[in-house]
Amino acid sequence: MSKKATLLWIDLEMTGLDPVQDRILEVACVATGWDLKPLAEMTGVVQVPAELMEERMVGEFWEKNKASREALMKQNVEGVTTEKMEQMVLKFIEENFGKEVILAGNSIHQDRKFIDREWPEVARRLHYRMLDVSAWKVYFEGALGKKFTKREAHRALDDIRGSMEELKWYLTFMK
Repeated sequence: MSKKATLLWIDLEMTGLDPVQDRILEVACVATGWDLKPLAEMTGVVQVPAELMEERMVGEFWEKNKASREALMKQNVEGVTTEKMEQMVLKFIEENFGKEVILAGNSIHQDRKFIDREWPEVARRLHYRMLDVSAWKVYFEGALGKKFTKREAHRALDDIRGSMEELKWYLTFMK
């Protein structure tokens, strides 16, 4: 494959939102060009201590999303170390991108905090600019009163696909 991808769509499922105390559990990556057509994708599971999952995956969010919590906890035993996952993501980037790798996704700044902390080599490959779909959401809902209804699977690959659909929807207003 020629290295045509520019956008690295990433979604991470984590034990919570605190990049210091929480850890990445699941990752999905989709490589696209500016046309948003998928060129390649990968998924993976990072194994974290079960005790950490039990301690951190509590509260209103996890009560509301019990099925996602249970699935993430069940697949944990199949996971690899965070170091191994970083190497897998780096290999995905190497195979699908040239020099410029722009991170894309919904509220991607939050995922970037975890990437910076847990995968420093991946962080070094990323451009400083990001394509954050949630910025479009804020504008369209606040200024235009238009709302995209996205399915909330809280599973990495499904969430990326939803984010890509959402951006495509916003772009229909640009024509």
